[in-house]
Amino acid sequence: MSLKKIMVASTALCILLLIYLIPSNGEEFKFKEKNVTYVQNNTKETIYLLDKNDYVARTSIATCNCDVRDKARELTEGLIIGGKKSDIIPSGFRSIIPPAVSILAVELVEGTLTIDFSRDLLDVNPKYEEKMIEAIVYTLTSLDGIDNVRILVEGEALNKLPKMDKALDVVLDKSIGINKVYALTSPKDVISYTVYYVSKNSDYYYVPVTKYVNNVGSDKIKLIINSLATSFTYESNLMSFLNSDVELLDYKLDNDSISLNFNDMILDDIGKNNILEEVIYTICLSLEDNFDVKEVTFTANNEKISTISLKMLD
Repeated sequence: MSLKKIMVASTALCILLLIYLIPSNGEEFKFKEKNVTYVQNNTKETIYLLDKNDYVARTSIATCNCDVRDKARELTEGLIIGGKKSDIIPSGFRSIIPPAVSILAVELVEGTLTIDFSRDLLDVNPKYEEKMIEAIVYTLTSLDGIDNVRILVEGEALNKLPKMDKALDVVLDKSIGINKVYALTSPKDVISYTVYYVSKNSDYYYVPVTKYVNNVGSDKIKLIINSLATSFTYESNLMSFLNSDVELLDYKLDNDSISLNFNDMILDDIGKNNILEEVIYTICLSLEDNFDVKEVTFTANNEKISTISLKMLD
């Protein structure tokens, strides 16, 4: 009787296992397999979208695990309102390129990406015309292998913003600035530098602001740190987590790396030698936009805390 019970139980278990393994229909099995493939073959890349405050802000979306030219096309699709990537735009952000726009061609030659749009690109709301160019340029030059961007409209170079009647260089890079702020007392001796601040939806994200000031001869690295350490930011919805008592004691710029030596106020916890992630990101992203560097080392009173590879910032 015991042997019989064991055989019955074993048979029932085998039947249940077969029912579990065999899909109820071909479509369900195919759908599951397709989902697994999608997850395995996609990576995340940086994209600059409008946030709730109309800043062009840094976030990321999934793209194909493909070459840089195809990634550039996919990211640009993410910038188009209602485009092919609209279903994966992060909450709290929105696209900026007019919805009827088509990407006619994408070509990459020696670090310069040429992207050709349909004429609908010119139908952008005048309020967002300059921000749209900023979003395109900052998004595409965030990809490894793309240093500059040429924007065409049906084969012709876009050399000005038609609604603002503002001239554009034929070849663009991040020197065009983003979320621009002018604090000028004179049209002479103007310099610019870009600082990344923190904002928040459900999570923290980063907003670059290019500042134009009369400060020829000023040290840009010190300007960046001082801007982040100031207790008051020019807009209440942009934050900096850098303590206002932080002091940059000295620094060393060596080829593609920067070593920054602060006082102890750079540390979130002196006992554990920790630096807040938001502080690391705002400093590193700001330095990356202003200098051709790949690595930042943080020290406090000459004691090394950490070295950050800018390529690893997501």
